[in-house]
Amino acid sequence: MSPPKNQLSDKIDSLWVNIHLATMTQTGPYGMVEDGALALCEGKIDWIGKRNELPADQESRAAKVYDAGGGWVTPGLVDCHTHLVYGGSRAHEFEMRLQGATYEEIARQGGGIRSTVSATREADAKSLLNQSVPRLVALMAEGVTTVEIKSGYGLDLETEIRMLRVARTLGEKYPVTVVPTFLGAHALPPEYEGKSDQYIDFVCNEVLPQVAAQNLAVAVDVFCEGIGFTPAQTKRIFEAAKKMGLAVKLHAEQLSDLGGTILAAQYGALSADHLEYISEEGVKAMADSGTVAVLLPGAFYFLRETKLPPIDLLRRYAVPIALSTDCNPGSSPAVSLLLMLNMACTLFRLTPEEALAGITRNGARALGLQDRIGTLEPGKDADFVIWDIAEPAELTYRIGANPLKNVVRQGNLIRTREPNTLSEY
Repeated sequence: MSPPKNQLSDKIDSLWVNIHLATMTQTGPYGMVEDGALALCEGKIDWIGKRNELPADQESRAAKVYDAGGGWVTPGLVDCHTHLVYGGSRAHEFEMRLQGATYEEIARQGGGIRSTVSATREADAKSLLNQSVPRLVALMAEGVTTVEIKSGYGLDLETEIRMLRVARTLGEKYPVTVVPTFLGAHALPPEYEGKSDQYIDFVCNEVLPQVAAQNLAVAVDVFCEGIGFTPAQTKRIFEAAKKMGLAVKLHAEQLSDLGGTILAAQYGALSADHLEYISEEGVKAMADSGTVAVLLPGAFYFLRETKLPPIDLLRRYAVPIALSTDCNPGSSPAVSLLLMLNMACTLFRLTPEEALAGITRNGARALGLQDRIGTLEPGKDADFVIWDIAEPAELTYRIGANPLKNVVRQGNLIRTREPNTLSEY
């Protein structure tokens, strides 16, 4: 058990000093502690506070002392909604759309999600891994220490399993926590055209049991939308997931209001994501259930949407707001969580503090990991980022900049960035 705050263990593995802390604990703006110190023991935060509150001999007793050079420290960043593992590219479709082609025209030519399904089915595990690594490394280079990765571009048993295994492999090969999510009900595969209920049978009775038996996912997601699956079909998947001990979450109210968020809340969903068309009733249901609202400004921007998510309603009902890249090939080919901070502020009018909470404290909550990560507190995992900034708002203010200095994950210094150089993992 971790010691209480300000009661240091006898032996400290490392001590970080000459830092300013944005603990994100809701104790004042950003949970700020200026001129602070951070003590780590066995991969956990052992003590955190003002440097002048440390015992006089603590710096000499620590196994290692790091001088952070006056940098600001935040929790490790959490990208809580990605489709990072997939095959192929849809850059040509982007070009076609800009030349005036409609979604239907592109789909008739084999484009859209079906093109990604085809490319993903054709890719073996090694190819999928090699295509996914650059996307993951780009996120990690900006301080992401936890990333959710969904399946959903296989839509058959073999490929869905392969995608989830590749996601797990990424977490084993790289110093990042990967949270895998099964999204078998992402779209209707071509072989089930006109047979959506039969496809839901297949997902519930054949694919999901294999995913659960092999421990390949911690949650189950569904795309509940007019072009996806109905609330009744979503409910069937949620029932199956709950019987197998898996958490649920939902793509909801992106293009219309089908009441998906109300359904998600009834099942205690970790999160409901997108939410441009959510009603006040849906917001209230989320507030009552503790379900996190995950907003995806990259998709809003890339698709040139005009319907804004109801930020004021979410604030009024105190629904936690998380942000994510939604990294995917069709609607948000984004690999910069820092860019999402700026987009959330400029497009959705979040405050800088709300935005940063969205990729730390609330991002962790959207994955059910709030007891381990998301804030800087004693007993939590020692995942944090040191930034070369003068104040936390700089992280949302800069566009295309990466002021990262160091990344620490589970107490280990895994990345150091110096001017004009970038060390390898």
